[in-house]
Amino acid sequence: MTATAAPQDTTSQATPVSPAIIRPSVRQHSIKVEICTPAIGAELSNISLADAALDPDVIAEIRALWLKHKVLFFRDQNITPMEQQNFAAQFAELEAHPLAPSHPEADKLLMLYRNLDPGKPKSFVEKASRENLWHADVTFKKAPPRGAVLRCELGPESGGDTMWSNMVMAYEKLPDTIKRRIDGLYAKHSSEHTFGAQMPIEERHAMAARNPAAEHPVVLTHPETGEKVLFVNSTFTTHFSNFFNFEDIRYGQDFMPEAHHLMNYLTSQAAIPEYQVRLKWKTNTVAMWDNLQVQHYAVADYDSSPRKMLRATLAGTPLV
Repeated sequence: MTATAAPQDTTSQATPVSPAIIRPSVRQHSIKVEICTPAIGAELSNISLADAALDPDVIAEIRALWLKHKVLFFRDQNITPMEQQNFAAQFAELEAHPLAPSHPEADKLLMLYRNLDPGKPKSFVEKASRENLWHADVTFKKAPPRGAVLRCELGPESGGDTMWSNMVMAYEKLPDTIKRRIDGLYAKHSSEHTFGAQMPIEERHAMAARNPAAEHPVVLTHPETGEKVLFVNSTFTTHFSNFFNFEDIRYGQDFMPEAHHLMNYLTSQAAIPEYQVRLKWKTNTVAMWDNLQVQHYAVADYDSSPRKMLRATLAGTPLV
C-alpha cells in the first residue's frame, strides 16, 4: 500500500500583497472626459489636481489625454499656488518666465494679473505683453516651453475668454503645394520686437543680448506623438531663415514679397475657427495645453475689470 503525502500548507509561504492605495479625493469614480470640439480640447471632471499629483497612474492617464486632445480643462480646482506648481511639476521640470516676475509663494508660477489697482503704475507684464495675439509661448527660446498649466484665481463677470488652435490640424489641412514649399524651411523667432518694443534702445539691446533669437523648423515633428506641427506664430516669428526662389527672380525686389506672403499665410492659419476651442473662465478653472501642438489667444474684452491668472510653465528641450 502506497502512502499518500499530506498536502503542504503554503499559506505561510505566500508573499503578502498590499492593496493599491488611491486617495478617494483623487478620483471619486473615474476621470470623466467630455470632448469640447471635434478639432481640439477636452474637459476632465471627477478629479482633484492637488491629489492627482500624488498618483503616478492618474498623471499618466492625464498625460495621454493631454497629448491626444492638446488642451485640457478642469473646473472647480480650489488649490493653492504650491499645489498648482506641484501638479504641473509631474509632467516636466518647471521654469520661470525669462522676462517677468514669479509668485512669492511659488517661484515657478508666472503672475498674469490685470487691472488690480488702476491707480498704480502698470507692471512689466501689463505694459509689455499682449496675449490677444495668436502665439505659442516663448518660442524665441532655443528650447520653447513644453506646455503650461494656467489657473484662474479671479476673472471678470464676462469676457476674458481664451482660445486655442490646433496647429497639427493646421498643417494637415494645408494644400499639398504649400506643404512641399515649406518642407525643410526654418524660421527665426525673436522677443525684441514684442517685449522690447516699448523699451529704451539700450534696454532693448541688452534684453535681446540676454535672449537671442532662435531658429526652429517651420514644420516641427512633435517629440512624443511624431505628428507634424505648423510651428510659426504671428507674435514671435519674424522671417524664414533659408527661403529661396531664384528661378522666378528678375530683380532683387522680386525676392522678398513671396516670402512675406507665405509667412503671413502660414501665421494666419491659427485664426481658422474650425481648428479652435474657446474657454469661458470661472474662478478655479484650470487649463493645461501642449505648447508645441497649439497656439492660444487671450481675448482682451474685459476693459478695466480685474483678472488674476497663475501659469506654471513646463520646460522644453531644444528643437534643433
